[in-house]
Amino acid sequence: MNRILEARILAPDVKYFRIEAPKVARKRRAGQFVIVRVAEDGERIPLTIADAGADEGWIALIVQDVGKTTSLLNQLEVGDQLLDLAGPLGVPSEIDRFGTVVVVGGGVGTAIAYPTAVAMKQGGNRVISIIGGRSRPNVILEDELRAASAEVYPCTDDGSHGFAGFVTAKLSEVIAAEPVDRVLAMGPIPMMAAVAEVTRPHGIPTIVSLNPIMVDGTGMCGGCRVRVGGESRFACVDGPEFDAHQVEFDLLAKRNTAYEAWEHFRRLEATFS
Repeated sequence: MNRILEARILAPDVKYFRIEAPKVARKRRAGQFVIVRVAEDGERIPLTIADAGADEGWIALIVQDVGKTTSLLNQLEVGDQLLDLAGPLGVPSEIDRFGTVVVVGGGVGTAIAYPTAVAMKQGGNRVISIIGGRSRPNVILEDELRAASAEVYPCTDDGSHGFAGFVTAKLSEVIAAEPVDRVLAMGPIPMMAAVAEVTRPHGIPTIVSLNPIMVDGTGMCGGCRVRVGGESRFACVDGPEFDAHQVEFDLLAKRNTAYEAWEHFRRLEATFS
């Protein structure tokens, strides 16, 4: 079992956990994830490793309450334990000296963007971070990203903090203002699709992380099957990062709704049990 060392609220329905996992902490690289199980009869869910302390033996997970298992997980506090945790899984982010790299995080997708921004800076890149949320309380990890970025642009849909508008509008401004060598986007599927269309006319290499569509994270269930460049791939074992200009986002969005009714039922079950 893995003991929770720290637990705190980051945003509405979003919680930060620092968890004892020394073997994972030593091996993990940016872009990878773990599989977590909370209860003996519970499902296994994939969560991106947001941060890690290799010497201290901990990893950080950021969890948004969107279903039964994430709701149960977010009820845990310091001293509680996860039933099991497996990882690190997935192909690590490609880190190289690209030049100016823009990292875009939407909502809790910022938790996926953060470790990549850190790794890109360590790789010698100039990092610009664009992070978004519906309103000020939904913008997370802004201070942490400032330490890893030359510039950080928070965006809110309602204009309550930073740039008033979507992250894609701010990305367009950045591209118009200076040369950009690479863009990475992590967040809701519509946001990642929109980022791909912003960068496509400029020919800017763009990478998206398809963590949101995983189910069991090991390639066994087939739930994370995606079409990339006309071929079927599995987000959990072939990714989670792919060329955004090759991803068939329309098909991806349809497939991602396959479990909505079941997830709604399980959430109601958790509420009234």
